[in-house]
Amino acid sequence: MRRYDMDWLRVLVFGLLIFYHVGMFFVPWGWHIKNPVTYEWLVYPMLFVNQWRLPILFVISGMGTYYALNKRSGGQFVRERLKRLLIPLAAGMFLIVPPQVYTERLVNGQFLGSYLDFWPAHAFVGVYPDGNLSWHHLWFLPYLLLFSIVATPAFLYLRRSPDNIVSQWIKKQVKSPLGLYWAIVPLYLAESFLEPLFPVTHALVGDWFTLVNFLILFLYGFLLISVKEVFWDTVEKKRRLFLLWGILGFSLWMGLIFSFEDSTWVHYTEAGLKVFNFWSWILVLFGYAAHYLNKPSRVLGYANEAVYPFYILHQTVTILIGYVLLQLDLGFFPAFTIMVLGTFGASWILYEYFIRRWTWLRPLFGLKIKTRARREWIPSRK
Repeated sequence: MRRYDMDWLRVLVFGLLIFYHVGMFFVPWGWHIKNPVTYEWLVYPMLFVNQWRLPILFVISGMGTYYALNKRSGGQFVRERLKRLLIPLAAGMFLIVPPQVYTERLVNGQFLGSYLDFWPAHAFVGVYPDGNLSWHHLWFLPYLLLFSIVATPAFLYLRRSPDNIVSQWIKKQVKSPLGLYWAIVPLYLAESFLEPLFPVTHALVGDWFTLVNFLILFLYGFLLISVKEVFWDTVEKKRRLFLLWGILGFSLWMGLIFSFEDSTWVHYTEAGLKVFNFWSWILVLFGYAAHYLNKPSRVLGYANEAVYPFYILHQTVTILIGYVLLQLDLGFFPAFTIMVLGTFGASWILYEYFIRRWTWLRPLFGLKIKTRARREWIPSRK
């Protein structure tokens, strides 16, 4: 049975990614290009979003894998993942990401010349950040592809044996709010012992904390959706409790990281608060989505297909608009508004009038090729 709330969450979280990456232009953190003036107050909403936006996407991806494997064999699933993830990744690295690298090189005075001078002669020389070849924001795709392939044998076993001991234990645990918090134990261990040794790089090779952390969340998604309504009933009924815990967790986490210098006890305490905090917000989002969003919609049908091309396109559009705004002095709110509306607008135009309609472009952006034109429904005049 299709969960429309899961589709809505996927669309909304990817949509939020546009706001987040626009915010990266203004916040005092490292990014590809930066506004001349940065804003300290922006750190707080950015930290709030940053804590759960990627974890929930990997949980949702694990849930989607459960549905995909219900309709395919293991071999069919892996082939489908290769087609839907590897082709867009290659196309993105060849066509979509190079303008981002070129713009960064221009801003930093590392390249002089037109884009035609840069691409392809320099665009694929060396590996970023020292060189120019990069997948930038598309790092999500190789990680998801790796997880899908590695976890397929385990998922096939769980699908063939629905009454296995793991599924039975999980079904028992998720019947209570506290039972859902068993999930933070592996996440805490990864945060405590791997994160200090392996800082996040998104380079895949050697990025052990990111790999382990997001693989755990990907597995959680599959396991939680496999117990079906038991999970959804719990998060919907206890959504207000999870919201209270999320607010408490975020407040304590912020208080700790802004009040104390880093030390051994601060690190281990902060790791516990961090995973408790973001897991609570993931449960909050699932709970409120289950209550309000589990219904079909024509808007959802359109957005669900558009979200993948939007994800591939958006950061390039954002950086190009940001580069133009570097020449102007507009202040935060006018510049932020222009970048958000410009990113959504340009991405929609490219999707609606090119990607969606041109058959040969669809696979490059992860979309299925339509074998026949969809007929419009015409109401009867009887």
